[in-house]
Amino acid sequence: MPRTVEFTDTEFMIAQAARLLEDGKSIFVGWGIPQIVAILAQKLYVPNVIQLFEFGAIGPQSVLPFVRGTMGGPQNTFRSLQWLNMNWAFSYSAAGYMDYGMLGALQVDPYGNINSTYLGGTFENPERRFAGSGGGNQVASHCWRTIIVIKHEGRRFVPKVEFITSPGYLSGPGAREAAGLPRNTGPYRVVTSRALFGFDERTKEMTLLSVLRGFSVEEVTRDMAFRPLIAETVTEIHPPTEDELRLLRDEIDPSRIIIRGEKMTAIA
Repeated sequence: MPRTVEFTDTEFMIAQAARLLEDGKSIFVGWGIPQIVAILAQKLYVPNVIQLFEFGAIGPQSVLPFVRGTMGGPQNTFRSLQWLNMNWAFSYSAAGYMDYGMLGALQVDPYGNINSTYLGGTFENPERRFAGSGGGNQVASHCWRTIIVIKHEGRRFVPKVEFITSPGYLSGPGAREAAGLPRNTGPYRVVTSRALFGFDERTKEMTLLSVLRGFSVEEVTRDMAFRPLIAETVTEIHPPTEDELRLLRDEIDPSRIIIRGEKMTAIA
């Protein structure tokens, strides 16, 4: 019998991103939701993934529940293989050791460029200032594959970001390499609360690959400020599983500080 699953948009994004990682690979983990993605993935799907926190902890096996507000607390970094510093962490990604990077975003454009710095006005005099890069620029510049996690709101998908905090494919094919960034690196997937996007191999433009069960292609793309490419076959994304939701709600974030969000439903 089909059944209806209730979840939040945040839980869906976390679960969807966790399914993308490969076992035995390394991942440079950004602040916030990417930390939860890495923990969920390691507990359920990729036990041998190696996490790198931007301040220098390598290979943590976090003790649950996750402690919000501190990336480097003893529970979050339990059993780390190494404890270095930020310069060492960035040097590992620059040397090509990091298979995946994962970042949140305020805005993203068709080439996967990320703005997390400001909205409106100018850099010197913005209408709204946000956290900025942190280690995001280094992650997007040097990791082999960057996964972007962003809430699906039309105003976040813009033809041109107001400020490039972290580089995607910049202005298109060849632009990353011309700017001095390593070949064969760049954005890999964009995970949203409704869909999954990739990037066209030839044009480097964002491409709709999959939608959450119950949504149509038109519903997903209607409010976006640019029209993405559409894959020849757009597949269906299953809602979060019982195991994913149980782990998120009962073990990782029982206080629901991180996983709270807009209520959603889908048929399992």
